[in-house]
Amino acid sequence: MSAKTATARPAATQPATARPAAVSPDTGARTAEAAGVITDARERIDDLDGRIIGLVQERMAVSAVIQRERIGSGGRRVNLSREMEILGHYRDQLGKPGTALAMTLLELCRGRV
Repeated sequence: MSAKTATARPAATQPATARPAAVSPDTGARTAEAAGVITDARERIDDLDGRIIGLVQERMAVSAVIQRERIGSGGRRVNLSREMEILGHYRDQLGKPGTALAMTLLELCRGRV
């Protein structure tokens, strides 16, 4: 009986797929084009955030006027039926996260008198 000798075969090697280095660590993009698009979009978001913050501050000021007049006329500081209307509007427009956003806005606008 002849002994078969096993010949060692090299393990199957697959070509290494090297990931390209991130062009911009700030954006996480893998190409210069994508980094440019992301940078431009982030600048737009920053501008929108500034406008949103300004609108929230304006809303807070208007809410303070309403509260001051309501309290000054003998009413309550908070009008719960109006708050429910606002919560419903935000929920209808933005879904469940809209309700959380509305709650945050209402919280920011209460008690500023």
